[in-house]
Amino acid sequence: MKAWFSALALLLTLALAVPSAVQAAELKTAVFAGGCFWCLEHDLEHLPGVVEATSGYSGGHVDQPTYQQVSGERTGHQESVEVRFDPEQIAYGTLLRSYWRNVDPLDGGGQFCDRGDSYRPVIFTGDAEQAREAERSAAAAAAELGRDRSDLKVELRERARFWPAEGYHQNYAENNELKYNFYRFSCGRDRRLDAVWGDRSRSAAPWSIP
Repeated sequence: MKAWFSALALLLTLALAVPSAVQAAELKTAVFAGGCFWCLEHDLEHLPGVVEATSGYSGGHVDQPTYQQVSGERTGHQESVEVRFDPEQIAYGTLLRSYWRNVDPLDGGGQFCDRGDSYRPVIFTGDAEQAREAERSAAAAAAELGRDRSDLKVELRERARFWPAEGYHQNYAENNELKYNFYRFSCGRDRRLDAVWGDRSRSAAPWSIP
């Protein structure tokens, strides 16, 4: 009898563990660079279906880069945000749309007041399907702006290793609200987004992807 109860307890434990394991396995990852990672993290992390957004560095050639190294343009990294999302609640294409409308796609030399390679916009794709969707989204963004695809300066490239940034960079907008708001305003991020995208800036309105 004791052995039977032990076996039953084990089965119940496994049954309870399965949904959590399945749910975790269904989460997907997207990585974007779009200037200041404080801002991009804040812009993306509150989208329904986004489980977590982490500020960090991607695209470079140095292991475990520091903020000082990256901002000093010595590692080849871009300030990036890794987004873990539930594809049943938000599609990768919807994330892409939100990304485009939160960057200046016409600026390849940085973003807003932040200049240099570490601030330039990049979509890091994780597989062939993400690469195809990213290219379709670029065509849709160009069409929405009335531009040629070649006018867009957002690089699409295969995902490189993502390194989380130092702890004080995470959730910066929430943990340092006054400093964050002052930085964002003084950097002119929202003014430029409004100038580029107009009423569609940071809008959830869909677009037609060719």
